[in-house]
Amino acid sequence: MNSRIRLKKIISGSVADRCGFWLGNPHPDTWPIYHNYFGTETEEQLRQKLGDDLRWISPQFIKSTYRHPEGKEMFDSGLNKDPNCKPVFADCQNIAQINDYDWPNPDYLNFDECIEHLRTAGDFYRASGFWTCFYHNVMDLFGMENYLIKMYTHPEVVHALTDKVCQFYYEANERFYKEAGNQIDGFFFGNDFGTQLDLICGPAQFDEFILPWFRTFTKQAHAHNYQVILHSCGSIHKVIDRLIDAGVDCLHPLQALAVGMDAQTLKEFKGRISFMGAVDTQDLLVNSNPEEIKLYVKRIKQLLGPNLIISPSHEALLPNVPPQNIEAVAFAVID
Repeated sequence: MNSRIRLKKIISGSVADRCGFWLGNPHPDTWPIYHNYFGTETEEQLRQKLGDDLRWISPQFIKSTYRHPEGKEMFDSGLNKDPNCKPVFADCQNIAQINDYDWPNPDYLNFDECIEHLRTAGDFYRASGFWTCFYHNVMDLFGMENYLIKMYTHPEVVHALTDKVCQFYYEANERFYKEAGNQIDGFFFGNDFGTQLDLICGPAQFDEFILPWFRTFTKQAHAHNYQVILHSCGSIHKVIDRLIDAGVDCLHPLQALAVGMDAQTLKEFKGRISFMGAVDTQDLLVNSNPEEIKLYVKRIKQLLGPNLIISPSHEALLPNVPPQNIEAVAFAVID
């Protein structure tokens, strides 16, 4: 069974030959450390050496995808890249100001490079689509505190801004899906809804401001016959039922030390959703030895498997995660 078939089965809730494995997306500073340890030169060589089943190929992170005539990025002027700069909609109190903003234009999109990567990905699961991080984009455009306050003081403004951001992502994904076709296996998108302790906003606000568009994006992906994988860091236990009802097929990254996100607790959702992640990167992978890690992986396989893709609980592995510990995770998957 090749990797592409394996993960499709796992995410669909069918029986595969074993749990899956995804290395994640290590930080740029981490790759040289891993290449030195594993004796590899390229990312693909290392992934194949570890038996990585998934290739994450998003058009959003390929520079040539958005070709603005003035060189702007998709949300260029709205993102708070300077900590001393006030977010563009920090003081916004009316919808007219939102309508007048220079929003990204889907006509500037070009998918040639991304689709070529998909076509040459081999027999691996292709997670793709725009990252569609609308929650974070809206938060950046308002400023986090302003965003949460305006949910109460100016809900119509929050809805209007959310609609503008999401309308772009919906059209961008629609155009991309039509060109990519069956080169994509799953729509992988990310919105971190939780902190270490709880949701960032309350469940009622989640239902009003986030869930409607969230449902729209999952429905769109399913209409193109793609599975849906949601990335959300933090403690999101309170809304997992809602996410399942909204059509999420697989939940990532299962931040193990966040409240309610340990494997023992998450097993209550077993059989209703597939899982990807769960191997703690905050403590375990940093401070434990390979034998301890193998036992940990064996335990989460028993608790959350068989519809489980073993992976770090945050994909951006930092240099403080020793390569021998990642090797232990990979070997434990097939043990």
